[in-house]
Amino acid sequence: MTPDRYFVLGNPVAHSHSPFIHADFAAQTQQQLVYDRRLCPLDGFAEAVRALAADTAGGPVRGCNVTVPFKLQALRLAGQVSARARLAGAANVLSFDPQGWQADNTDGAGLVQDLTQHAQWDVRGQRVLLIGAGGAAAGVLGPLLACNPSQLVVANRTAEKALHLVDSHRHCAAAAGAELQAAPLDQPGEGFDLVINASASSLAGAALPVPDAVLRPGGLAVDLMYGPAAEPFLAWARSRGAVARDGLGMLVEQAAEAFWLWRGVRPETPPVLQALRQKVEAAS
Repeated sequence: MTPDRYFVLGNPVAHSHSPFIHADFAAQTQQQLVYDRRLCPLDGFAEAVRALAADTAGGPVRGCNVTVPFKLQALRLAGQVSARARLAGAANVLSFDPQGWQADNTDGAGLVQDLTQHAQWDVRGQRVLLIGAGGAAAGVLGPLLACNPSQLVVANRTAEKALHLVDSHRHCAAAAGAELQAAPLDQPGEGFDLVINASASSLAGAALPVPDAVLRPGGLAVDLMYGPAAEPFLAWARSRGAVARDGLGMLVEQAAEAFWLWRGVRPETPPVLQALRQKVEAAS
């Protein structure tokens, strides 16, 4: 029987650990599938996806993960869009159903699962600072609000983007009983329990974008990046007497959510996260 095929789409994409993660998931759950990377042209993403989905020579293509810079375009390709993808305005998962393509966003679910299960961190009643207002921040904001923080502040260099993100999530904040507001990077507030870096500062090797006082001692600081790119932010968090966490757990958990959407089976993530962390540390 020809196995189903899945891909991660991006540009660049050679660095992606998704094939490693999904191969572990498939072996663990005894699912017959093949998962690979596919580099898509910056100016021809939609055409590349349609051609890939139509290519059944090696077996049916059932779905794709989508990474930068194509998440906005992926959302527009699907006829059916999940509520969380619509709220985020971006999709990182496509499912190629004969009845119609489906788009979803598992980034926020992945972050929350990592916080609650791996980091053993309860967001309820806490003050949260989210740094950034781009696609990564949009993907996690709704699920974070659903965890019922007392306050969530979105800090971004461009004030208009932060305000737009806050406005689009006001109904989520009201439902959660959370105070939601936008703030400038240089004055976001002080003493937050949880600080999440969803900006591109780590990727660009830039200095910490917020003042030291934003993070309380004993708090948790999470960078959605991992490996050497995340280390300056994590070192800063440790110097403030806080717990520091990179984005590997979120990466594995968002993949597990996608795997469940595609296969109807939810894999065990702790052994996969441990194996991936060893792999990344060995390569650093």
